[in-house]
Amino acid sequence: MIFRFADCSLDTDRRELKRDEDLIAVEPQVFDLLAYLIDNRDRVVSKDDLIANVWGGRIVSESTLASRINAARKAIGDNGEDQRVIRTIARRGLRFVATLTENAAEPQAAPSAMNEMRQQVHFCTVPDGARIAYAEVGAGPPLVKTGHWLTHLEYDWESPVWSPFLRRIASQHRLIRYDKRGNGLSDWDVPDLSLEAFVGDLESVVAAAAPERFPLLGMSQGAAISIAYAVKHPERVTHLILYGAFARGMRKRGNPKMINSPTHC
Repeated sequence: MIFRFADCSLDTDRRELKRDEDLIAVEPQVFDLLAYLIDNRDRVVSKDDLIANVWGGRIVSESTLASRINAARKAIGDNGEDQRVIRTIARRGLRFVATLTENAAEPQAAPSAMNEMRQQVHFCTVPDGARIAYAEVGAGPPLVKTGHWLTHLEYDWESPVWSPFLRRIASQHRLIRYDKRGNGLSDWDVPDLSLEAFVGDLESVVAAAAPERFPLLGMSQGAAISIAYAVKHPERVTHLILYGAFARGMRKRGNPKMINSPTHC
């Protein structure tokens, strides 16, 4: 369905937002927030409604909720003062108030098998209580991709930067990847951000996804985690694939001249 309002159109089938026919990039949660407000335009939507239906009942901070609402307003050319589209109802919530028309979406060409792939997002809880989000997609032999800074399981799967790479792997493998603690869909407020905790997160994801032996892909910061895991569990890792890798961070390499060098970045 295509919803048209102000100078915008929101296509829920293609998950596209346009202003004056220009495609506007929005995060998946921002798109879902807009779609939910439109679907419930005949009533005031409370914050609890948004958390239950957009975030699936997960704990969401006030600042996160406010930032997504502000991002939605910015994407459609609205703001907190004019409120031409999204109106704040004091102490009650939000309501979509713009004049709206609906049209059935135009038929699309049959998608390729690669575009038809749908990832499944799950959560596991690690020993220190943090919840880690992981995704599985594709069929075939497993391949585990270690989390690094920054990732977002949903956004990366749709991103023009990451999507072609991830979908190509998933076309030949059962791709298992996760958001490292502190970013993406995993818990942000966590008690420990040490390498040991990161390795523990990977151990928990592997235990939940249950591949017995697998190649392990580590990129950037994820390489150090992959190396540490492979050393600890050599019987599980069939291949160690590293890209843009380092085993130890800059401040752990014992070279104070390099740390203090103004030319180092």
